[in-house]
Amino acid sequence: MPARRLALEIIRLVTENGAYASLALDEKLRGCGLSPEDRRLVSRLVYDTLEHLLWLDYAIGQVMAKPDTDIKLRNILRLGACQILLEDRIPESAATNTSVNLCKELGMEGLAGVCNGILRNLIRQKDALQWPDEAAEPVRALSIRYSVPAWLVERLLDDWGRETAVGLMQGHREASFITLRPNLTRLDDEAFEALLQKKVWQHERGAVPHAWRVRGAADIALDIDFARGNYSIEGESSMMACMALEPRRGMTILDCCAAPGGKTCYLAELMGGTGRVQAWDVHAHRADLVEAQARRLQLENVRPMMRDALKMREDLVETMDAVLLDAPCSGTGDMADKPDVKYRVTEDSVRELCETQRGLLDTVCAYVKKGGVLVYSTCSVLRDENERQIAAFLTRHPEFVLERLPESIPERFRAHEDVGLQLMPHRDGVGGFYIARLRRKRV
Repeated sequence: MPARRLALEIIRLVTENGAYASLALDEKLRGCGLSPEDRRLVSRLVYDTLEHLLWLDYAIGQVMAKPDTDIKLRNILRLGACQILLEDRIPESAATNTSVNLCKELGMEGLAGVCNGILRNLIRQKDALQWPDEAAEPVRALSIRYSVPAWLVERLLDDWGRETAVGLMQGHREASFITLRPNLTRLDDEAFEALLQKKVWQHERGAVPHAWRVRGAADIALDIDFARGNYSIEGESSMMACMALEPRRGMTILDCCAAPGGKTCYLAELMGGTGRVQAWDVHAHRADLVEAQARRLQLENVRPMMRDALKMREDLVETMDAVLLDAPCSGTGDMADKPDVKYRVTEDSVRELCETQRGLLDTVCAYVKKGGVLVYSTCSVLRDENERQIAAFLTRHPEFVLERLPESIPERFRAHEDVGLQLMPHRDGVGGFYIARLRRKRV
């Protein structure tokens, strides 16, 4: 019961209050007092329910008399249906009984019988559930099957065709791992491998230089080597965005949308602690996150600042050797690991983001010296935010040219370059990411 209670609390925070699933889960699990087994159950129930939300709603709708229900009851039914339809190791009776008890705990004693009846109907009829026919209703069928809003299904189909769109919607989540990289100002790869050998974690080399995939590391922020600044958590796609800049000792680099600071710090480390990385964020508390990262890693060449990258700074025109614009985006490349992204993003929000990205590109490109480099990246898989955004930028700014990514990025990824590189989670085994490298002409 405690695991279900906590899972429901997190699901409600996400679906009723707009919380981010990963942040809500981390916060609620911290100090919750549950056993490791129950903590894993909470995580699985939260992510499975959110990942299959539309599919679960469609199933529930077939066994209830009235489609409209109180949102609190709806979330209890979703959690119960997840256990009945998706969890092999949970008895159906336990899923039903705990859901009824959750109704009572939330002060909905009068609806406890309704909850019981709906879930028992679902148990009886689960093998007879009907689903939309893809031949007759392709978008609706894919939307329900993969729990992706219909407008986003259409966009992915238009951008990539059915095979790739389905791959993106299916996700790629495997046994959970986090990606770690050494603090290169302190440890080389050999020394970091020796450090990992002393941990109880499972680990293996990642697909890019300096990356390790680690499993079994709980509460990593409490690890003494993390606290001492010996390593950082950073995804391999994010690392490749930094590598695309080809940072060298003594350079002056601007990271325009820097928080929480992973890329900033990696750039600073790749420069061996020399030069300077200006790290901007529009919000003071987020700039503080960058400062905290740099302090933990003892990086003296990072300069966090609260600045709005949309506002031109005339004093900085053509002063930067390189600029990284990891732009605000839809986050659709993270759907597999952050299933709530699917329901948070809308057609209107994508349109607004594209305008913001355009404005940022037009502003920050001015800071690149002649012969310098601008790298644009997003964690999106939508062409409007990525290759079409860059194609339009090059039309507006003929002083820039698109370049191939450097050879430090493994060939297995660079082989897919076109107008920039679109990383695909299901194909590449890393987070969905777009990276474009642009060179300012010398004349």
